[in-house]
Amino acid sequence: MFRNIIDIIKKNILTTEKVLKSSDILKTIEGILDEIIFALKNNKKILLCGNGGSAADAQHIAAELSGRFYKDREPLYAEALHVNTSYLTAVANDYSYDEVYSRLIKAKGRVGDILIAISTSGNSTNVIKAIETANSIGMITIGLTGGRQCLMDGICKYLIKIPSEDTPRIQENHILIGHIICELVEGELFI
Repeated sequence: MFRNIIDIIKKNILTTEKVLKSSDILKTIEGILDEIIFALKNNKKILLCGNGGSAADAQHIAAELSGRFYKDREPLYAEALHVNTSYLTAVANDYSYDEVYSRLIKAKGRVGDILIAISTSGNSTNVIKAIETANSIGMITIGLTGGRQCLMDGICKYLIKIPSEDTPRIQENHILIGHIICELVEGELFI
C-alpha cells in the first residue's frame, strides 16, 4: 500500500512537471489571466461549467473568486452554472442534459464575460454547446481539458490541454491552474 501511495504522488509530480516545462501552457495561463483581470475590471462576470469532478472544480474556483482566496476583499462575480439543481433538473427533463449550460449562458452571458469550461475528455456535449453559445454571444472562452484530441480543440479562445490521459492527474492540474488564476487575479485587483 505504501508503494502505491508513492507511485500516485510521483504520477502527479510527473504531470505537473510537464505543465511547468510547457512554455505554451504557461503563456496560455498568462493570456487567460490578462483576459480575466480585464473583464473583472470592466464589471464582467466569470461563468464556469463542467460535469462530475470538473463541476466540483468549477464550483471550487467560483467560490475562491466570489468569496476570498488569501485576502479579505470585495467579492468578484464568479458563478458555477450547475449549482441550481431545480434549474438543472428542469432543463435536463424538459429539453435535454446537453442544453443545461447553453441555455443558462443565453440568459446570463454578455459580450466580454468569461466562460471557463472544464472537461477532462474535452468531449462533453453540454460543455461543447456551452462554449459554442458563449462564442456566439461574444464571450471569452477558456477551456481546460486533457491531452487527447477532442471536440474542444479549436473552439475556445484559450485552451489548456494537460499533457496526460489520466483523469485524476488532469483534474489535479486543472485545480492547480484554477488556484494560480485565483491567486494572481486577487493579487492584481486587490493590492
